[in-house]
Amino acid sequence: MVFTVLRSNDHIITGHSIPMKHQYRKIVLVTVSLIALLGLSILTIDFDQFGAIPSGQDLTRVRKSENYDLQQDMFVNQEKGLMARMREEGSFWSNPQKNLKNNFFLTSNQTRPDQPLPEDNSAVPPNFNATLDTIKFAWLGHSTILLSMQGKTILIDPVFQSSAAPVSWMIKRFQPTVLDINALPEIDYILISHDHYDHLEMATIQYFRDADIKFIVPLGVSSHLKKWGVLPDKIVELDWWQTTRIGELEFICTPAKHYSGRKGMTEIQKSLWASWVVKSDDKSVYFSGDSGYGDHYKKIGDRHGPIDLVFMDSGQYNMRWQGVHNMPKQAVKAFRDIKGKHLVPVHWGMFSLAMHDWFEPPAEIYKMAIAENLSVILPVLGQRVDLKNLPLLEKWWESDLQK
Repeated sequence: MVFTVLRSNDHIITGHSIPMKHQYRKIVLVTVSLIALLGLSILTIDFDQFGAIPSGQDLTRVRKSENYDLQQDMFVNQEKGLMARMREEGSFWSNPQKNLKNNFFLTSNQTRPDQPLPEDNSAVPPNFNATLDTIKFAWLGHSTILLSMQGKTILIDPVFQSSAAPVSWMIKRFQPTVLDINALPEIDYILISHDHYDHLEMATIQYFRDADIKFIVPLGVSSHLKKWGVLPDKIVELDWWQTTRIGELEFICTPAKHYSGRKGMTEIQKSLWASWVVKSDDKSVYFSGDSGYGDHYKKIGDRHGPIDLVFMDSGQYNMRWQGVHNMPKQAVKAFRDIKGKHLVPVHWGMFSLAMHDWFEPPAEIYKMAIAENLSVILPVLGQRVDLKNLPLLEKWWESDLQK
């Protein structure tokens, strides 16, 4: 064995390397196994999970968007050429030796915890929606958030199944969901950022489709919901910078730097990806969805800041993916651009989609919060937080959880 230094994301880690010929042998074995699993999955997959892309009148409406490129027949990011550059940088053939090491099977990082994460799985109190003068929330892991403001309850990017993928053996959650879907309080609105499986889940949509709920989604995502049985009059679909007011709340669809697609490269970017601002007369919340850093954060902050509570994409990143996911330093910078008051890092703590240590996002942002005197909220799973009575900032991800 040769002692080596490997680069993982934005920091250096050390460990014992695997001889290159053994690395290639392992990659071949893993590839063969994955092909076999894929073949088995095709026999059992529920193809309805793919949803549907816009057609007919929905497609006509989509093609009128300024964010839809008619020549490419897809939605595009404001930063031109972003996805093409990412595909080139992420290509195995652009740097075979680097990309061979930079994968789940050879990384020395701890991408999953060895034991269940701490959680608060007590029942949601009846006064959770007593929020005429405050904002309350519970982070349920990854990007799923139970939020209440102005007396209404909003469920954001809800994922409750055992995996965030169209087949059950892929992208398994760390532990069962902290709150069973049947234990949720009455939901008024479901807010969706984009159509990836770790943000939009068919089973959850179908669970709520007959309830008295409004589904608020980016342009094009309604086609998935209608495929899964949601009636059109229950769906509000918006383009970037469009707004809808329902009762005392205003929902503003804002830009993000990401992409969409549930069925591989043949149907990529047929629906829009978005971030969201939710406002009452005197309170505001921002949810970034999935996004890389860009000038859209400052534009949103200039138009709608200051913002009381910011849920910011802060996990599942990689140096090659930073076009579509914030690195920790970028998440903090984006929080400042948004003119946020309180930061909640999300998109971590339940699924492992990247090769950084599972605890790296909160650890890195905690250090920056202390150094820069930021108001950062890092609750355990399911913990109910009231902005009028913020919890202490504790490093709960340390101790026995890191080995």
